[in-house]
Amino acid sequence: MLRRPDGTTVTTTSRDRRKRHSALDSGRGSTWWAPGAIGWWVGVLFAVGATCFALGAAPQYVELVGDSADAITFFVGSIFFTTAALLQYLEVVNSSRAVPGDEGHQRWRLLTWEPRRIDWWASLVQLVGTVYFNVSTFNAVDLQLTASQSNDLVWRPDVLGSICFLVASGLAWAEAGHSWWSWNPRSISWQITALNLFGSIAFGVSAVASKVIPTTDQVRNVTLMNLGTFVGALCFLVGAILLLPERTRSD
Repeated sequence: MLRRPDGTTVTTTSRDRRKRHSALDSGRGSTWWAPGAIGWWVGVLFAVGATCFALGAAPQYVELVGDSADAITFFVGSIFFTTAALLQYLEVVNSSRAVPGDEGHQRWRLLTWEPRRIDWWASLVQLVGTVYFNVSTFNAVDLQLTASQSNDLVWRPDVLGSICFLVASGLAWAEAGHSWWSWNPRSISWQITALNLFGSIAFGVSAVASKVIPTTDQVRNVTLMNLGTFVGALCFLVGAILLLPERTRSD
């Protein structure tokens, strides 16, 4: 429950508050075009990043463009992920005191310490995870790495990033469903967090399968690696697109 300056009160959930009443939104715009709304940018940037990951793992793509271009595709996608995650973190930290109808009077903040908020933890852990993906995909551009170097510089940060994504998506799922387990497929927020949770699981499977075996210099399971990345990226893509109507409509 939040209190307006005029004394009236407004009851809203944390997700609703930051998605529809962010202090960083200079204009609501439409569902599909609202460059003045931070929530719109979060959805668009996550969608572009997910598209890059899906493309990089898609069958025949690497044969078409080559290993180097394929690796760069993943790295570019990770930059979009990190940018979107940073904006989402800013969305969260600037929503704790925002009151619906009074967004224009709020001053935006860059950092905050609110460990009692589940959305604060979810956005922070997710941001850390995207940075791990930056490191992993950047190092993967070097095609001359040995098996040991690949496991240390590519696989290890990939696993850590996947763990962060799994933790963050689990927290977001709990926030949207108000419980560690819920079933509410009619809710667009529930749909988004469910997709992201499933996508994070798929990314985790891909990470486990991508470890390079030193005796063969081959990844443990290339099919599972690519399939996990492709499926996870598709889940993230659909979830990112759904962020756009979530911002402009109520469940």
